[in-house]
Amino acid sequence: MTHVLDNDDAIVAITNLTKCFGDITAVDQLTFSLARGTVTGFLGPNGAGKTTTLRLLLGLAEPTAGTTLVAGRPYGELDRPARLVGAVLESGDFHPGRSGRDHLRVLASASDIAASRVDDVLDLVGLATAGGRPVRTYSLGMRQRLGLGAALLGEPELLVLDEPANGLDPSGVRWLRSVLRSFADNGGTVLVSSHLLAEVAQSVDRVVIIDRGHLVADAPLDEIAGRGRSLEDAYVALTTDGAL
Repeated sequence: MTHVLDNDDAIVAITNLTKCFGDITAVDQLTFSLARGTVTGFLGPNGAGKTTTLRLLLGLAEPTAGTTLVAGRPYGELDRPARLVGAVLESGDFHPGRSGRDHLRVLASASDIAASRVDDVLDLVGLATAGGRPVRTYSLGMRQRLGLGAALLGEPELLVLDEPANGLDPSGVRWLRSVLRSFADNGGTVLVSSHLLAEVAQSVDRVVIIDRGHLVADAPLDEIAGRGRSLEDAYVALTTDGAL
């Protein structure tokens, strides 16, 4: 149940990835790849190694063994990473006294992105009228939208998102689904970690499931959740304890 593309065809290629913290192996010989123009759900119980994998992919931690490549290169070797990869791993990485607009302006300046892009992104994520407000006044859902806006600033080819629907109300979740689907339909690629299995089932093309650092499934959604079986049923059957 594993589908691995040639590295020349994959926007993301993770090969034999292993990360140990002392005697604990958080990620163990993990291999999978992502085709361009797809949305992939990255699933697993708490502590399965999902966030560690995403941090390794984005160069925020060093692997014990194995490789992670984005467009054929390690993230740290990308010339202009913000133009290729947009990521949201945490919703709280904001200066509380800075406005949403100024937060994006700082990021745009640091990545040599035109300031005019900021208002375009605020409009895209539904924060046009709230852009001048301090981030400390934002709800969790608004902070999630701002984080996604930051990820989209450089008009990247790849989005890496960790629990992006956390804090969004039902209309916000529906909006997020539309944004991610449109992004992929226009040739972008999305890797999204989530515990909202019902939402994942409506949003993704493929599913990668890991458990205790090991790959347990990598296949199209309709292959994993087909023949009358829901994604939740498949997930529980494939993971050790069925924890959501």
